[in-house]
Amino acid sequence: MNVQNLTKAALALIAFGAIAAPAIAAPLNDYPTEARANYVFACMQTNGNSRVALHKCSCSIDVIASLLPYKRYVAAQTVLSLKHVPGRFGAMFRSPAQSRDAVKDLRRAQAEAEVRCF
Repeated sequence: MNVQNLTKAALALIAFGAIAAPAIAAPLNDYPTEARANYVFACMQTNGNSRVALHKCSCSIDVIASLLPYKRYVAAQTVLSLKHVPGRFGAMFRSPAQSRDAVKDLRRAQAEAEVRCF
C-alpha cells in the first residue's frame, strides 16, 4: 500500500470514528437535563444545600445514569410515587414483579452512587 492509500484509509477511519462515537455515547447519557437537575436539587435539600452537596449529588446522578437507563429510572420513580396511593390503583404498583424489579434496580444504582460519591 502506498502513502496516498494509507492516508485515505486513515482519513476514512477518522471520519467513521467521528460518526460512530456519538451513536455509542448516546445511550450512556439518555437522562434529560431537567431530570438530572431535579435529582440534584432534591438531593441537595436533603444534604445541606452546600457546594459539597452539589458536587456529591451531581456525582450521584451521574453514577445512577451510568447504571440505569432513563426509562427504567422513570418507571422506578413512578412506582415509588404511586405505590402509596390507597386502594386498587395503588395496589397495581405495589404487587407486580416488574414494578418491584424496577425499584430494586434503582435502589442498587442509588447504593452504588452512595458508595462512589458520598
